[in-house]
Amino acid sequence: MRSSNPVFSRRGFSRDNGGYAGFNAQQPAGGPAAGTDPYAQNPYATNPYAPQQDVQTGLPQAPARPGAMTIDDVVTRTAITLGTVFVTATLAWLLLPVDPANLGKSYGIGIGAALVAFVLAMVQAFKRKASPALILGYAAFEGVFLGVISSAVSTYVTAGAVPQAVLGTMAVFAGVLIAYKMRWIRVTRRFYGFVMAAAIGFVLLMAVNALFALFGGGDGLGFRSGGLGIMFGVIGIILGACFLALDFKQVEDGITYGAPREESWLAAFGLTMTLVWIYLEFLRLISILQGDD
Repeated sequence: MRSSNPVFSRRGFSRDNGGYAGFNAQQPAGGPAAGTDPYAQNPYATNPYAPQQDVQTGLPQAPARPGAMTIDDVVTRTAITLGTVFVTATLAWLLLPVDPANLGKSYGIGIGAALVAFVLAMVQAFKRKASPALILGYAAFEGVFLGVISSAVSTYVTAGAVPQAVLGTMAVFAGVLIAYKMRWIRVTRRFYGFVMAAAIGFVLLMAVNALFALFGGGDGLGFRSGGLGIMFGVIGIILGACFLALDFKQVEDGITYGAPREESWLAAFGLTMTLVWIYLEFLRLISILQGDD
């Protein structure tokens, strides 16, 4: 199963096309034959959620792999990455005022930071290994962009938009995590295909709307305001929730299959991108709702 986030698309955190994740591990002498999966004899390999069984006692036994990723690694790296976003967003809010005299300059810096963050994200996405420097650089520049946008919305739309968007993002994260842990959400190939198809369609529609707005003025096709804007804002948040489910699946599979510890940086990267997506969609939706009042 591959994630919606590009950082996971080149890693074998789980089974794909009938195979299992091996993370390019070297086979020990006397181990499985070349070309076979190193976990093929492990009952873990047949079910991502089934615990390994001790052959003597029959009791569940956690897989012992030195240097393997753990949930603590993912939580720590995610906290560091999100903390970087928060710090740079706060600094941008304080140091880049969006008053009429400085609006153009602040917007220019914010858009420039967003472009740099996008480039860093794409570079990391196509690297074979995680680069903490790239990931934290992405988080820093993304935070600058969020700080400028959040300040503008708080200044020109409503002062309560930012805390509402933050609470909404936290609520979606908690809700999806609970639903995933309770197995109310099942991440299957069909689920993945549906989410990716919907996401591609959503992004294409937003791109077309942006082009119409750029050359025709106004809001283009109306996907960013009014009733259509509200509908697409809700769809964007739902897609973000689906991305979270895919990310949780990748984290679970990474731990299950013994991914190297450095892969936890990629898990943090993917979760950060998804949470930024959800926050921006909430911010846009709140802006539309306040503007219609």
